[in-house]
Amino acid sequence: MKIAVIIPPKDFKDETLSMAKLLMNKWEVKPVISSYTSSPCTGVHGAVAIPEVNASKLEVQDYSALLLIDGTGVDSYKLYDFRPLLDLIKNFSASGKVVGAIGNAIKVISRANIITDTKVSAPPDEESQRLIRIYKGVNSQNPVEVDKNVVTARSSENAETFISTVLDAIGAK
Repeated sequence: MKIAVIIPPKDFKDETLSMAKLLMNKWEVKPVISSYTSSPCTGVHGAVAIPEVNASKLEVQDYSALLLIDGTGVDSYKLYDFRPLLDLIKNFSASGKVVGAIGNAIKVISRANIITDTKVSAPPDEESQRLIRIYKGVNSQNPVEVDKNVVTARSSENAETFISTVLDAIGAK
């Protein structure tokens, strides 16, 4: 099994990506790091991740799930406005594949319009909450939520539970 993991070119949350890779490797699921650059990506705390595949080359049928990692880079690069990424998320969701987002990356899946009538665990910030309302998601009070094929987590503090939930959802555990 493989999971496509999308990170911003800069300022992704190192701890979220690190936890994702650790747990996926433990359950023999290959994390495929992807971004819209082929240059090394740098995390908020200085971790370097080299994308294995440009996100524009991802094929839905090759992966069990798509994960979006949080961090200030999601906002500074405005990933939620990047049409090719939004289309990729829609394609994963339409194919019944698991789509997961954590922290502020929830803005991206909201803008991809895949959360209608879906429970979403989102950060409490005004913009995330506004997007949940606009795209007709159902705000959940749980720190991690799984509904249909969408897995969300409020923050990177919930990364371990979030990744475990994704692995459960794809039948890896």
